Amino acid sequence: MLEYQPVVKVENVYKSFKNVKAVSGISFSISQGQFLALLGPNGAGKTTMVEMIEGIQQPDSGRISIVGKNWKNHSEELHMIIGLSLQETHFVDKLTVKETLLMFASFYKLSHKRVLEVVDLVSLNEKSKAYVVNLSGGQRQRLALGIALLNNPRVLLLDEPTTGLDPNARREVWTILHRLKEETGTSLLLTTHYMEEAEKLCDYIIIMDHGKVLLEGTKDELLHKNGQNSRICFTLKDNPVSFNTKFEKFNITWNQDACDGILELQDLNEGLKAFFSFLGNNNLHIENFESRHMTLDDLFISLTGRHLNE
Repeated sequence: MLEYQPVVKVENVYKSFKNVKAVSGISFSISQGQFLALLGPNGAGKTTMVEMIEGIQQPDSGRISIVGKNWKNHSEELHMIIGLSLQETHFVDKLTVKETLLMFASFYKLSHKRVLEVVDLVSLNEKSKAYVVNLSGGQRQRLALGIALLNNPRVLLLDEPTTGLDPNARREVWTILHRLKEETGTSLLLTTHYMEEAEKLCDYIIIMDHGKVLLEGTKDELLHKNGQNSRICFTLKDNPVSFNTKFEKFNITWNQDACDGILELQDLNEGLKAFFSFLGNNNLHIENFESRHMTLDDLFISLTGRHLNE
């Protein structure tokens, strides 16, 4: 019986720069065709982790393997099966989109046909003859993604690929990655501090902060196992001085100055019954009320006291 082998395996990896512990004992694996997100704020250690997987940085301790091989002994082979796109890519301004892709394709001895396939995949057909200098930010990022996909990589590494893009350009990149997931068996490691990006694209999410893993799992596992799945945002017409004391039986974050609060509930129906009963018994009156599901950003705030994009 063949033993299961992940495409990427990270085992108890540490990395420090002078007095800064960038990565502290991280372990995870990525299977064939899986999309995994490293989600966390700036400075969480996401980029350092990806750079070690790319072979740009060496871990201080721990092991990293790609298809069972390491960079020390198999660098040439690994370069052929990974694709990567960094936070910022610089191109030759006076080359066209197609010329840029042809240049990179020559490094892999790839055909003109493959270049045309990639132009279509990243939706740059209408811009294939345009000079790179004239591309928008979103178009440049799609070109960078196209370069990363030229060699049909088994592993695609994207380090915050949509940072700085407007919402429409960001969604264009997401569409390309959804198509990639449907049509190929490529495995993806994505770093991002956009909660929605991780939710939309990835099967498995690892939430990082200060070089450590805080939580990991699917989106549903993270929200259901580690936090309440509903949030009630409300304001009151009056401003009870002792509101925090009165509401000890509920999980509420209360802002006394603004007279508003956030109520977290696991059971929406039973929780709301108890909540409204309490308000009635204490002669408190709702002014505004909104119910929504808990998000990964909410979960991160509950763990760290700050937002993912801070």
